Amino acid sequence: MKSAVIVFPGSNCDRDMMVALEAATGRAPVAVWHRETCLPDDLDLVALPGGFSYGDYLRSGAIAGRSPVMADVKARADRGLRVLGVCNGFQVLCEAGLLPGALMRNTGIHFVCRDVHLRVENARTAFTNAHTQGQVIRGHVAHHDGNYFCDDDTLTALEDQGRVAFRYCAADGAVTAEANPNGSRNNIAGVLNAAGNVLGMMPHPERLIAPELGGTDGRGVFDSLVAALADA
Repeated sequence: MKSAVIVFPGSNCDRDMMVALEAATGRAPVAVWHRETCLPDDLDLVALPGGFSYGDYLRSGAIAGRSPVMADVKARADRGLRVLGVCNGFQVLCEAGLLPGALMRNTGIHFVCRDVHLRVENARTAFTNAHTQGQVIRGHVAHHDGNYFCDDDTLTALEDQGRVAFRYCAADGAVTAEANPNGSRNNIAGVLNAAGNVLGMMPHPERLIAPELGGTDGRGVFDSLVAALADA
């Protein structure tokens, strides 16, 4: 699998994402500076990593979403290229119009950095097929603006079309307000575009890919992508 990681000013999880992708695919991804106007040829995946692009100036991801490279990311996504945005990458995807909704300030008005539990809401996607439907996995969040919001019609469409990939939950899988770290509508932790080839998620799967990092629950996203490409 040939992949690329977009690097913005303020990205701080780009190296973590590259390590995770190389571990899963056996091939080092290409780092692409945000000022580039074209992605490398023959890519199977583009990843937008976490961090604080442009220091979260204006809104988280607002400036990065208009970086030169994002025009080609959007064009390739429209043609079916798989795109993964994590944390700040999720914010950038929403700002660039590749995903619906917006990531707002956490309801507690505090930066949240802790482990969370996630329920796999749709295990039939290119990003989740290594999991089972309803499986509870562990994730890690670190954000100040992770409160996913969208209007009622969009929320209904996301739910009805199976486009909620992950949902914050308790350890037993129960979806509760106490398990929601940021106030996201319907405890949403990750959403897909209508075509299913773009995923944005606030938890960091790249931080849990090996026992040395504290667990392997994050590996499923990357193993799913490898399996999806093999089946293509």
